[in-house]
Amino acid sequence: MSKSNGRAEAGPGVQLKDEQLKEEQQKPIPENELPAADPADGFEEKSATAGDPPATAESELEKLRAERDNLFDRLARLQAEFDNYRKRAAKENADFRDYAIADAARSLLPVIDSFSLALKNSSAKPEDLRKGVELIHKQLQDVLQKLNVQRISSQGEPFDPNVHEAIEVVESNEVPDHHVLEELQPGYRIKGRLLRPAMVRVAKHRA
Repeated sequence: MSKSNGRAEAGPGVQLKDEQLKEEQQKPIPENELPAADPADGFEEKSATAGDPPATAESELEKLRAERDNLFDRLARLQAEFDNYRKRAAKENADFRDYAIADAARSLLPVIDSFSLALKNSSAKPEDLRKGVELIHKQLQDVLQKLNVQRISSQGEPFDPNVHEAIEVVESNEVPDHHVLEELQPGYRIKGRLLRPAMVRVAKHRA
């Protein structure tokens, strides 16, 4: 093999490849096209996914608006439910009061009938009239008992401002000091709740 200028003389195949490489390098690169990546440079291109990019300020604002609208919607529903409950409860209470009044009135009807009979027999003897009044009084007591109304015990009892109303304080030794000397008007409870205090006179011992 002959040598020229100290290196081996290239064959015709090598010279053809050199000419093709020069032609490729001399070709202009289009403005909108990047050169192909070199696989040997170690760079690996990754495709972007929907969750990869960080949220923008606009998307965060839209999210807050959606949460706000959701809270307003829940609040409106709760207010509507509360209004419906309040109206239903008010109607039930009104119905209960009407029913309770009707029951009490129904219990008093026999007493009114007895009064009517007594008035028709106004010419009866005083003894018979008294018996009729006593019968009506007993009927009223039965009605009150049926309605869970109880009379407050007062005569001779210690004065209790919770159930007694002192009309007068009288000096007397007939009963212990600060005890009820006389009941002027009875008091009543209904299921432990005070309906009317008893009006009484209270004794005070003489010094």
